[in-house]
Amino acid sequence: MTSHPAPSFENPDLPQLQAIKAHLDLVLLALEALTGLGSDEMLAVAEKLGLEEILSDRITLWRLRQASPLRKGKGRKKLDVDEARAMTLISCTLASQQQFAIRNAVAQLEKCTALKRPPYREPILGDYLDRFNTLYQERMAEEEQAKPDAIQRLALKLLIDLLFYSSQIGSRRLWVALFERSQ
Repeated sequence: MTSHPAPSFENPDLPQLQAIKAHLDLVLLALEALTGLGSDEMLAVAEKLGLEEILSDRITLWRLRQASPLRKGKGRKKLDVDEARAMTLISCTLASQQQFAIRNAVAQLEKCTALKRPPYREPILGDYLDRFNTLYQERMAEEEQAKPDAIQRLALKLLIDLLFYSSQIGSRRLWVALFERSQ
């Protein structure tokens, strides 16, 4: 097994770091779309995990999420390793807390796939896809706007990712996925 060197976080404009910031934001966007979670729940989890030093208030959370290169007003805050780790832990803790909703949505997706039905016809998936599309269109920069089919594929991929991130080793899985994006 070959080991890869850890990515350097020295240059905030590296494409690899931009991909990490974007993925963390998209994971939280998918959680918001599926469960209706907001900044209050994210901050409560940060406090529960003892991460108040890194994520103390709504403004800090907003700035961290604005670090995503996909966002309107992108680049307002650089994301360091500790902040990326904190966002990973928060995302996975929230996913774990919402595991029932995630599993239910994934089960509906499996059913739709098996029956060759469009996912938007299932109530939970339809609502999720609508909210995800709305949030994505509202928050992402114009030049990054994708076609509805591409946004739907992204939303469904993130839903499946959330299932893995909601497991007991979810934060490890997400952290590894982030590092793979940095290679």
